[in-house]
Amino acid sequence: MLVSSTEVMQQAEKAYDQVLAEAKAQNALNTNAAMTKRVKNIANKLIAQAPRFRADSKDWDWEVNVINSKEINAWCMAGGKIAVYSALITETNPTDAELATVIGHEMAHALREHTREQQSTEAMKNAALNIASLFGASDTAVSLGNTAANVAISLPFSRSHENEADALGLELMHYAGYDTDAAVSFWTKMTKATGGGNEGLMVLLSTHPADSDRIANLKALSQKLKAQPR
Repeated sequence: MLVSSTEVMQQAEKAYDQVLAEAKAQNALNTNAAMTKRVKNIANKLIAQAPRFRADSKDWDWEVNVINSKEINAWCMAGGKIAVYSALITETNPTDAELATVIGHEMAHALREHTREQQSTEAMKNAALNIASLFGASDTAVSLGNTAANVAISLPFSRSHENEADALGLELMHYAGYDTDAAVSFWTKMTKATGGGNEGLMVLLSTHPADSDRIANLKALSQKLKAQPR
């Protein structure tokens, strides 16, 4: 891949610090102590299982924070930088296992370096355009760098990335002691709620489609994991 793991993690750390600084300036960072404690407890159980699937993740500087927002969302940047938006909890009223579904899924994207793959793909596209336009080497370098920074948290993942994150996320849940059927109940709940016109919910579903195929796949994966020992 054109973008290294080190580059992606450095970009993620800078972007994460900026997000936290902006949230803090708006008095929107970890303002609900009980909610923050709950999110961190769930995330830490999942984080403890991450080295099963990626050994070097035990050395990551994992961070977990809750940001006050009307947007129903959560994400995990490269290197384990996690953010959960308060509306995910206040608007969907998830059980602990359902909340673990979302956090585990986002962690899986980071563990499988999906952002790095996105950045490399975008860099290849830009490199081709730059060559075609006869840009100089320095211009190309700047362009690739800007692309990498922009992709870090903005582009939706591909369906193959989503499927992979679903599978690994369920495994993280399973070994952390959560009921993996919660993934089915959560996304079924989200599907039923789509007709309500909730803009925050539509943001989540725009990047995480909860169609019948996905839910059926989650159900099959959950049943398979239930047959395995923890």
